[in-house]
This record gives sequence, structure tokens and C-alpha cells, in this order.
Amino acid sequence: MQAIHIPAFVTSLNSLAVSSVPLPTVNATTLLIRVTHVSPTHVDILYAQGKHQNNRRHAKPPFILGMDFAGVVVRAPAGFEYQQGDNVYGSYFGAFAEFIALDVSNGPGGVRRVPKSWTNAEACAVGASGAISLGCFYRAGKIRKGDWVLVTGASGGLGVIACQIAKILGAKVVALAGDTEKAQMLKSIGVDACVSYHEPKWESTVLKITGSGVSMVYDAVGMVESSLRCCKFGGTVVIVGFAGRGGDMESLKVNRILLKGAGVVGYRFGEHGRQKPAETAKIWKDFDDMVDTGLIRPVVYNTPYQGLASISTAMNDMHNRKAWGRAVVTISQADNQARSRI
Repeated sequence: MQAIHIPAFVTSLNSLAVSSVPLPTVNATTLLIRVTHVSPTHVDILYAQGKHQNNRRHAKPPFILGMDFAGVVVRAPAGFEYQQGDNVYGSYFGAFAEFIALDVSNGPGGVRRVPKSWTNAEACAVGASGAISLGCFYRAGKIRKGDWVLVTGASGGLGVIACQIAKILGAKVVALAGDTEKAQMLKSIGVDACVSYHEPKWESTVLKITGSGVSMVYDAVGMVESSLRCCKFGGTVVIVGFAGRGGDMESLKVNRILLKGAGVVGYRFGEHGRQKPAETAKIWKDFDDMVDTGLIRPVVYNTPYQGLASISTAMNDMHNRKAWGRAVVTISQADNQARSRI
């Protein structure tokens, strides 16, 4: 099969190429999926370049790149909750390939059925972002109606879902984004105000908009010091990740935490799921309820990408801050071709 195989870390995303690799091994507990769509993230960029903390563990060359996918089940264990022909989506390390094979002997893991109201492309654009974002808000503590929330990286894949969830929970949202096009998109999904990070002293603009500062910052970029400046006294910064910093971690003047009486907490979705699976299951259920009631809108970047070979283009568009929402790459359209090749 074809895949984006990483034999060695790359310095340029243009080096990413399609390779032929063996088909996945299938056994009695395998869920085999024909991939129809994938959506690169900034984490994938770091993985490819060897700049992510996980490159010291499981993301070591050689490996197949990619995490977020949607696809069609080709084969499934007898009696499993998903069967041949079902549309599914989720996150799986090694997703940038024509097929992925998951061991589901302990359950479906991160794979979920595509909601009837979504296409595979839309489901792929959401991926695990919904559960990650909702888990962050739960980790930060209860949001009261009318509280101000700042979302950094608001126009990105995590940010567009976080903005919507914050609104559902009753907050007013300040979205941090880079340009007018992204601000218009964010206004279309309900944010109350947009601030450009290109603006000098943009933190002062956030304080002016909110009056005394925000109750919570959802930080998906890794800009904790600026986030603290935007907090009101007693506010909270929830760190989702540092992917937006290109592998360069921030140094923080920790006295700012004291001066603001603030809380700084981290939320690592994967580890939370391993440590507290019941809580993660509750997060997924609550997010699914939001989806079922039509409250969540997938945001797909309006440039089409076709085929595995276009993944490097999509990743460059993300890296250069051109794309908003999620760049979604179409790998295949249907499952009938998949059955003929297995």
C-alpha cells in the first residue's frame, strides 16, 4: 500500500513523499479501515522533524506519519460494534496511509462512528479535538455564564472547536488569530471578539475588551506568559500543548502566577485517558451529545487536497499559517476498491 513513510527525520516538509509499504497484518481481533480522509496537525509537523517529546519514545524512525483520520471499515471481528461498510473516524499513529489496522481486543479505543450529520471529511476535521477541548474546560473548573475565555490559536483545529464549546458552556469568547480572513471565520462560528496577535501589545486589547481580564485561557500554542497577562485575578490558564512553538519551549517568569493569583494547569488528553479512562469516556459522551444536538460545526479549510502526495502541501499551508480550521486531505472516496485489494 501507499503511505507517508518516515525513514529519517526531515528538515523540510517538502521532503515528505509517498512510499510503498507492506499492507497491515490482519488477525481475528483486527479492525481494518480503508482511509478516506486525513487531517495533518502541528504535532505531525514536529513528529516529522523530530522535535516532539514523543520522538524519544514511539515516534522513532522508521514510522508512518499521521494521526487524525476518517475511513470505512473493510474487515472487523465478529460481533464488534463496527462492521464492514461503517464510516468511522479517530486518531491512530500511522494514519497517513491507504489502510490502517487496529487491535480492538480491548475495545474501539479512539475510533468512533461518524455522526449521521457529518461527512467523513467533516468528522476527520474534528478528530479528537472535541474531547480534548472539552476535557480542558473540565480540567480548568466550572465556567459560569458570562465568563470571558481567551482561546489562543483560535483559528486552528483545536481552537475552532474550543471556541464553540466555550460558547456552549455559556462563556464569552475572545479569539486570538492572525488575520482578517481568520477573524471572519471565527465570527461565523460565534466568537464575541477577535484580536490579532500581530498587534503590538495585543494583551492590552484583550484586557480592554473584557474589562478586568479573562477567567480562563485555553492555550493551544504555548504562550503562557502572555496568557497570564490576559487573566483577571484568580484566573486559570490551561495548557493544551506547545505545538505552535515549533519545538522551542517557553521560559516563564513564575512570579506572574503569584501576582495574578492564577492557576496554571496542563491537560494531556492521551495520558488522562490512560490514567482515568472513566472520566475520558464521560468527556466523549458529553461531546457526542453536543454533536447529536447540532451544536458543533466542523470547520474544513476551503482548499481541496487530493491524495497522499498532497499531504506535504497541506502541512506547509499549516506551517506557514495559511490554513484555518483543519486542512483535510482526501485519500479515497469509497470502500469497494478497498475490498478488492485485501
